[in-house]
Amino acid sequence: MSSLFAIIIGILIAAGVFLLLSRTIVRVVIGLSFISYGIHLLILTVAGLNQSSPPLLTLPGPYADPLPQSLILTSIVIGFATTALLLTVALRAYQVAGHHDVEAFGDNLARGAHGKGERADPEHQSPDAPEWTENVSELRASTSVPPISTPGEQP
Repeated sequence: MSSLFAIIIGILIAAGVFLLLSRTIVRVVIGLSFISYGIHLLILTVAGLNQSSPPLLTLPGPYADPLPQSLILTSIVIGFATTALLLTVALRAYQVAGHHDVEAFGDNLARGAHGKGERADPEHQSPDAPEWTENVSELRASTSVPPISTPGEQP
């Protein structure tokens, strides 16, 4: 039975890595989910069954240790929240960029899918393309930020 679990774990993690290396952002999220499912099954398989009696009881064994099960349950809840967050970020990136290809995102998400400079989402300004056009040195000169002193140097 453990060899069957090892094969299933290998298939889940291999499929997850394959999807993780994809260029589509939704496949990346699904690949991370597959990897986490494989890790959950790995933790459950490694925990196994104890042949002794359960703690604080005189019942005969075998019993399942509840600690790995509680860790897996916690990981499932955290994984669900992380997947929801990643899908929200993927949806927002698709709305801004107009495509779902990770390689084509580049540094500026405000450009359209064909790179002609048109906006994919004209209502929302991308953080990569600020509206101000001042020189950076002029901007630094206008702010009153004190210089950073080293720990041995007196201000």
